[in-house]
Amino acid sequence: MNEDIRSQYQAIIGLEVHAQLLTESKAYSTDSTEYGMFPNTNLSVITLGHPGTLPRVNKKVVEMAMKMGLATDCQITRNNYYARKNYFYPDLPKGYQITQDKTPICTKGHLDIKTKEGGEKRIGITRIHMEEDAGKSMHLAGETETLVDLNRAGTPLIEIVSEPDIRDSEEAYAYLTQIKKLVQYLEICDGNMEEGSLRCDANISVMKKCADKWGTKVEVKNMNSFRNVQRAIEHEIDRQIEILENGGTIDSETRNFDANSGTTTGMRSKETMNDYRYFPEPDLPPVIISEEWLNNVKESMPALPQVLYNRFTGEYGLSDYDAGVLTDDKEIALYFDTLCQHTKNYKAAANWMSGPVKSYLNELTLSMEAFPLKPEQIAGLIELVDSNKVSHSVASKQIFPYLLENPSKTAQQVATEQNLVQESDEGALQGLIDQVLTANPQKVAEYKAGKASLLGMFMGDLMKQTKGKADPKIANKLLKESLDR
Repeated sequence: MNEDIRSQYQAIIGLEVHAQLLTESKAYSTDSTEYGMFPNTNLSVITLGHPGTLPRVNKKVVEMAMKMGLATDCQITRNNYYARKNYFYPDLPKGYQITQDKTPICTKGHLDIKTKEGGEKRIGITRIHMEEDAGKSMHLAGETETLVDLNRAGTPLIEIVSEPDIRDSEEAYAYLTQIKKLVQYLEICDGNMEEGSLRCDANISVMKKCADKWGTKVEVKNMNSFRNVQRAIEHEIDRQIEILENGGTIDSETRNFDANSGTTTGMRSKETMNDYRYFPEPDLPPVIISEEWLNNVKESMPALPQVLYNRFTGEYGLSDYDAGVLTDDKEIALYFDTLCQHTKNYKAAANWMSGPVKSYLNELTLSMEAFPLKPEQIAGLIELVDSNKVSHSVASKQIFPYLLENPSKTAQQVATEQNLVQESDEGALQGLIDQVLTANPQKVAEYKAGKASLLGMFMGDLMKQTKGKADPKIANKLLKESLDR
């Protein structure tokens, strides 16, 4: 699309994120939520909505929703009522969904994101409410029939609805990244979009920048990655602008995103609230959140990524980049935070986490929880380098791998046992330097004649003499002093 035309328009974007909660049982029954089970086995008459059955609220679902609300600075609704949202799909066995309508458990929150300019932007959160998932329709290649797996039906969800504060696809990506990070830190959702445990619908409209009225909203569904959310938003902005530029009007509809073509296609006209015929759920009593219950949930909250980020940049003096990388993963962030209780060289600690430690984890496809070394052992490596007992190269390429194979030892023990401690005694080094220079009189003369590059050769010979154990800084200083005499 012509950039001059596109620059005349402003996109208005709001996101609806469904997070599948990490409970062992479903939202309103004791059916298992285990992923990957044989189709239609995690079911009971309650999930299927048989006559005479009664649902029951899962307390963990309420507490997980409260945690997400507290993490996004929401107001927590004390009197929660459930509602029935009526619509028919083949994978919704009851013909209705138990959700929240008038009393979402969390309201009026916000989430701060980093903008591409490096600043911060606050995205409002309208509401977070609890509901249950539907099943899953499957269409196998070459088959005309639709298969339905109801295992997912009744699985607990929270829906996080943003204010329409997002203005482009990059802000949407940043917002989703923060949502994923939060649910993982809170341990309420694994954040896996590919498996459907985190799903996003985007509401998109465009308007002329000089206009005072928003355009017609279109909802886009079926995006299974953050990148595809970006692609869908970009396509939809271009599509809507092109229609308006050609004198057309935007239809209020729900559209499907095709990842192969990067385009959206119409699915159905957009439902209004009345289409769902919400009414109070007659089989569930209200859930009343007491002050004591709310305080207990607050006390169980873990350190959140923004708190750790502020600590890493403030107390530890790390750059925005380093702090961002470290807080991307909860276990890495917490490990680093503990490591900093054992060393004051915070930058070196960050480099070890981002370098050797992450490389080891990536190579073996391990999580931080499976890392065999304690923070004290990494602090020991940092101390060896800082005290000039070993070089960083020896620490990372020799001692670190040996420690991984022998996690009961300390870095100092390995350095001593493997005879890796650097020679830093100036008297001993001077004697070896004299031997190197005496053995190379011609090269010494060339150096004194101005060939300064020979210093590297002399250092190489000295390192051979000491089997790589000479302290580079001290050795280089003594060698240069000897040659310049």
